[in-house]
Amino acid sequence: MPSKPPRICACGKRVSATQRCECQINRERERKARHDANRPTASQRGYGTKWRAARATFLEQNPTCLRCGAPATIVDHIIPHRGDLTKRGLFWNRRNWQPLCKPCHDGAKQRAERREHLRGVG
Repeated sequence: MPSKPPRICACGKRVSATQRCECQINRERERKARHDANRPTASQRGYGTKWRAARATFLEQNPTCLRCGAPATIVDHIIPHRGDLTKRGLFWNRRNWQPLCKPCHDGAKQRAERREHLRGVG
């Protein structure tokens, strides 16, 4: 099976078709650092001691990922809470929680949320 030919990056370097150029990696790293510099801490976003205890209990009761059946490590908010930390809000509503493994949460679930957010849904 023939492989794809190398490509030329915007910086002018020749790069394998299956890899990213070092300049692309550095640009993404810098973009993420800029984003994180302005982002509140996990505790400020509601993921403090109370959340960690509720998360641990939920994962004990729901140990497998709903998408693939692997061991669940993340309690995902089905409908993004968008910072609504009130008692009646989406953050603490257990019916809005689902157990996911990290690959399922960070992959397909996040892509779907981004698409919905860009379309103005949710």
